[in-house]
Formats: sequence, C-alpha cells, structure tokens
Amino acid sequence: MHTKLPFTLAQVQEWKKEYPTPFILYDAAGITAAVRQLQQAFAWNRGYREYFAVKATPTPAVLRLLSTLGCGADCASVPEIILAQASGLTGRKIVFTSNQTLPQEYAEAVLSGAIVNLDDITQIDRLEQAAGIPETVCCRYNPGKFSGEGKFIGTAYESKFGMTPAQLLQAMAILRDKGVKHFGIHAMLAGNTLEPDYYPRLAQELFGTAVTVRQQLGIAVEFVDLAGGIGIPYRPEEKPVDILAVGEGVRQVYEKMLTPLGLTPAIYTELGRFVTGPYGYLVTRVIGEKHTHKEYVGVDATAACLLRPAMYGAYHHITVLGKEDTPCEKVVDVVGSLCENNDKFAVDRLLPRVQPGDILVIQDAGAHGHSMGYNYNGKLRCAELMLQEGKVRLIRRAQTPEDYFSTLDIDEQFMAARKDKR
Repeated sequence: MHTKLPFTLAQVQEWKKEYPTPFILYDAAGITAAVRQLQQAFAWNRGYREYFAVKATPTPAVLRLLSTLGCGADCASVPEIILAQASGLTGRKIVFTSNQTLPQEYAEAVLSGAIVNLDDITQIDRLEQAAGIPETVCCRYNPGKFSGEGKFIGTAYESKFGMTPAQLLQAMAILRDKGVKHFGIHAMLAGNTLEPDYYPRLAQELFGTAVTVRQQLGIAVEFVDLAGGIGIPYRPEEKPVDILAVGEGVRQVYEKMLTPLGLTPAIYTELGRFVTGPYGYLVTRVIGEKHTHKEYVGVDATAACLLRPAMYGAYHHITVLGKEDTPCEKVVDVVGSLCENNDKFAVDRLLPRVQPGDILVIQDAGAHGHSMGYNYNGKLRCAELMLQEGKVRLIRRAQTPEDYFSTLDIDEQFMAARKDKR
C-alpha cells in the first residue's frame, strides 16, 4: 500500500545474513490491525466471522495468527482443509468452497466438519453419494447480472461459479427435503474492487434472495457469506476502502430488508487480500543492470516469487531501501531471470538510480504472492518470514534442489552423491 515500511535497511541487512534474499516478509502487527478493523466494522452483527481465504496466503504461521484473532478459513481443496486444521481451525470454522468437486473431496470436507458451500445444483447427488447430506449446507449464488464487477472475476453472466436464482431455490428445496436444517447463501461477484458500495450492493442482492427463500420455501437462512472481493490500493493514486463505512452500509441494508421480517442471519466475509495483502513484502536484491533498447534492473527474485505482475500486468509499488528520499530519475524495467519476457515486476517505472547490492522492497505481496508461485525454469520457491515485535522468524524455509526433485523419478544415488559433494 506504499506506506511507511515497518522495517529499515539496517534491519534487512542484518536479517539477510541468516535468510538470503529473496524472501517474503509478513508484518504480524499490520495483519492484526486489519482483522481488528474488520471485526469492528461488523461488530453490530452477533454472528459475524471472517473466514480468511486460504488461497491468498496458505502459510500455517499466518493462519495460526488469524486463528488467535477469531477468524475462520475458506478452503477450496482438501490440502487447504488439512492446512487449516493443522493451524488450529476446525469444524465450522472452515467453509469448503469448491467447484467441479470430486467425491473424495466432499467426503473429506464432511468428515472434517466443514461447512460445505455447494457451487451447483448438480453437485447435490455427488455430495450425497460421497458423504451423505450434512445438516448444514451453503449454496453459492450467481444472479447473472451485477453492476460494477471486478476485472479478475469478469461479469456474473460469464462466471463459472454459482447457481441461477431459480436453481438456488430448487437446490435449497431438495436439500431441505433431504434433511438439511441449517442454510447459508454465498456469492462473490467482484475481485479486488475499491468501490465502497460493493458490499452493500451485494448484501442487498443476497438479503433479497434470503427474503425470497423465506417466502417461497419457508427457510430462514442462517448465514449470508459476502465472500471476498474488496481490494487494496496497489497504485499510489488509489485510496483504501473505508471498511468501517462498508460495514455500516451493510448494516443499513440488513436493518431495512431483514430486521422487519425477524430474519437475523450471521454475516461472513472471506477477505484474504484485505487482511494480508498490504502486510506482505517481497524483499529482493539488485544483481545487475542491462542497457539495450531499454534500461533494465535485474533482481534475484522472479515471477516464481510473485506472479501477479506477469499474469495480470499488476502494479506493485517498489521501494529502494535507504533511498526513500532520493529523487526518482531513471525509468527502468525491474526484471527477474526467467526465460519469459513477462518476468517483470515493473515496466517503465521511475526509480532512484540503483546499483548491485541495493535492496528493493516490492510491496502489497502478502496475498496471492507466494501462494501463486511455481517452479518454471527450475526456479526454487523463496522463504517466508514473520515480523513480530521487531523480530523476524522463519515460517517457511526456501525450497532446495532436493525439494524440487523429491516427487520425480530421478537417480537417487546421483542426488545423494551430489549432496555429499556439497
């Protein structure tokens, strides 16, 4: 969020003696403050809970921190469920939101006690055959049309997620007849939006659906999951969403549409990016410059550490540690070493003049950063650190060549000999 960093060049120089760059550093204080603010925004709702989207930052230390703050976990796969459980999040503190789901995945989700969020009416039979119908089920909703949709989601009409209004009613009737006693509805219709009225508009859509469900089926929806979608200001000119105003906007819609009917559903959110995005920093070292048709600054990180710029052309603010007050006077592309021309953290970015050894901090890397990493070109995943009370600790070690080859059919004697030589 291109604010003042919670660490200094002197601290990083000390840390990298033990933890070589590149690494992603999470600020526990920032994450905690974001959760507290979110809880304050929805304190008016008795059953409110933030179900952190594990896909954003699937790191146990982060999930354990969130667990101590009262959060749950939104999981999209069995490994994510296991990760949540290992981090202290169990049972109804987990929402399992998947699509095109395999029977064995449903079986694991039901066994874990997680709330199953059904993506489609056709999944009812698969769920029943795999694990039986649990007493609590959430249904994912897609109205087909919704204004102000986020660019990462696309239009609701083109989204592969969720049921049509008619399908939702039919699915809930079927589930009721099969013994479901507790219902929720869920929708995520935007991605990374800074529109302050997104949640209130989504709430109006879902609360209206809850009213229809009550009137037509006699079912009182017990929770409404507004999912994620609220973004963070990646660019300097963007302003953060006022989450307190958002919570107040949802409250007003709630009291207008639901309270008069005696409906009191809990509100759930799944704001992975909002909670951890601004509080994760990719710390990388300048390893060289290149002067051809353009000016390039090469760093020891690659898109394997932070894919968003390569995948989306996403903007991430870059700070040169120790040169925060130095004039920006050189236009450069900041690049990694992958054999792909999109391996760029910045294109035509105005930065201070740098030299090999300078430390760059690529900001807002706390969500969908390390989690989207990969091993193209045999590049190894970087370490993750947690900053807490002025000290850092290793929460995920850097990948080694042995890790990379561990799942492959490879000459074990060769690998053992290689290790001995080192």
